[in-house]
Amino acid sequence: MLGLGRLTFVLLAAAATCALAQQAPPWTEDCRKSTYPPSGPTYRGPVPWYTINLDLPPYKRWQELMAHKAPAPGLLGSFPGPYEEEMKGIAAVTDIPLGEIISFNIFYEIFTICTSIITEDKQGHLLHGRNMDFGIFLGWNVNNNTWVVTEELKPLTVNLDFQRNNHTVFRASSFAGYVGILTGFRPGLFSLTLNERFGTNGGYVGIIEWILGKKDAMWIGFIVRSVLENGTSYEEAKNILTKTKILAPAYFILGGNKAGEGCVITRDRKQALDIYELNPKQDIWYVLQTNYDRWKSPFFLDDRRTPAKKCLNRITQENISFATIYDVLSTKPVLNKLTVFTTLMDVTKGQFETYLRDCPDPCIGW
Repeated sequence: MLGLGRLTFVLLAAAATCALAQQAPPWTEDCRKSTYPPSGPTYRGPVPWYTINLDLPPYKRWQELMAHKAPAPGLLGSFPGPYEEEMKGIAAVTDIPLGEIISFNIFYEIFTICTSIITEDKQGHLLHGRNMDFGIFLGWNVNNNTWVVTEELKPLTVNLDFQRNNHTVFRASSFAGYVGILTGFRPGLFSLTLNERFGTNGGYVGIIEWILGKKDAMWIGFIVRSVLENGTSYEEAKNILTKTKILAPAYFILGGNKAGEGCVITRDRKQALDIYELNPKQDIWYVLQTNYDRWKSPFFLDDRRTPAKKCLNRITQENISFATIYDVLSTKPVLNKLTVFTTLMDVTKGQFETYLRDCPDPCIGW
């Protein structure tokens, strides 16, 4: 058996090896070019579109989508309306126990690892891109070197067109069975993505408080959806996301429809700790967020920030586009074994694109 000192040395050596590996070939690479339009081994395929009719009763809104996706997915309390009724409707049409549907929705409050970027070009035009990474430590398939849950989520990935009176209210990319939203935009007004923020006073604490009856905070997936569904401007959305109590700490990455309207809101559960905004006059023409506070060094085993910034700086503000943002989000380790999909959003032009991703070996696990 290993002694405690020897075991500690082995663990530290393994961690150091992983840290070095993430910063060296083949786990990392020079900034990718010409990956867009998506093709080749990092592109799994397109994402289908479904309409969610907000004029229907909440119980019925997801039935068409879940009838298509029911074979794939495999604590009830006073959730805010209409989300609980929507979850009940999903459970009814899929024959999946309601408790499992609720657990599926709770899970995203506490375990998403992502990269989000907002850029502003020389003309003041904004673009918003994100990688959705999910599934770390939830089972590793040694036969094909993939995370089990990451792979199971790919066929559940959907684009959603939320409509009222036959007109689009907002669009989003999500997973079938999840009624909150982590990625979306309100055409012509603003775009919004959510990244997890780690902390000791995290999502588990908020969920426990909620179960015990303290329900004065919003679920983060629900607040994103509420803002997308009801928000009327960038400033209104920013105010809500800054001030509303939430169950889990988070980063809200919010983009608007004109120059200077882009920010990362760093939140704990009760208040905003920092708002970092676009300011091209001071050469801040992009904001970038992974899962670590911008004023701290990223976790040494998970530095997606440094390579993403290097690639953006190399592209320059003059050359920013969907294509070049997709290149950044396709460069290892920004692209990794956890990456389920990439979404690109142009609020002003109303463009919303989502692509399933792969990261063929050699590729870092996160």
